[in-house]
Amino acid sequence: MTDQPIPRWLGIVLLLAIATLFGSNHVAARVAFDHGSNVTTAVAFRSAGTALFVLGLLFFNGISLKIPGKTFAHSVLIGLLIAVQSYCLYSAVALIPVALALLAFQTFPMLLALISWLASGERPTRRVLYAMLVVLCGLALALDVWGKSGDIAGRWSEVGAGVLWASGASISFATALFLITRWLGKVDGRLRSFLVMSVVAVITLAAGTLTQSFALPADGVGWIALALLTLFYGTAITSTFVLLPRLGAVNNAAVLNFEPIAVLGLAWLTLGQVVAPLQIVGVFVVVGAIAWMGAGKR
Repeated sequence: MTDQPIPRWLGIVLLLAIATLFGSNHVAARVAFDHGSNVTTAVAFRSAGTALFVLGLLFFNGISLKIPGKTFAHSVLIGLLIAVQSYCLYSAVALIPVALALLAFQTFPMLLALISWLASGERPTRRVLYAMLVVLCGLALALDVWGKSGDIAGRWSEVGAGVLWASGASISFATALFLITRWLGKVDGRLRSFLVMSVVAVITLAAGTLTQSFALPADGVGWIALALLTLFYGTAITSTFVLLPRLGAVNNAAVLNFEPIAVLGLAWLTLGQVVAPLQIVGVFVVVGAIAWMGAGKR
């Protein structure tokens, strides 16, 4: 089965919805960590839950699980990259504010464009390059990366370790998206998602068992958060694997930069966190840049 292209405008809307789901997953993860769970447990639950859900979809739709050996080998490598990305990003979320961790992670569209350009000559359009730069500037405003004192060095001492974890997640995810489009683009999106998530689940479960590093939630709130992060992540990552190869990763992945903005909104709605006027300006800069990018020709 070869995925058919979809209208660009619809793809932009769907990617914005996916970004919001990714953001919701990370907010739920932070709640789960605050109630006794840990990174290994969260990654294991969300990857295994997603793999089982997609497996049900495959059986329901009568889609064969038979794949060539080369495709399986490619899936294992991509799954390893997603496992690294998941662990790194959740580690960042556990150390620093969620939105700031996601800001550092949002460098992945630029890294994806660079990887694609160097490896296959798929050059991003000027509109997309300009939009990504504007998006990052807007995110810096929205997330107040300088802090109230304006002391960047002091701010780095507070958040540096988390930012490095998030940067590692960015590199891993950008590489995975490039390889998915290059190697698994013609594989059914649901099967593609099942293969990759199954590899992540096996790696995480094996590592957690060998190191005895699992930590279950201490109360009902933690269990609810763990279930929600699995639901949100499973829906978002499956939709990404299905949708992005049909749009073209290089010129559309930047739309997922909306995720930190969604996190700011979710934090305001659920936690009562106040957004400063300058942060609101950053929100409008990001949304405007995404809209401008989406209005361009493919």
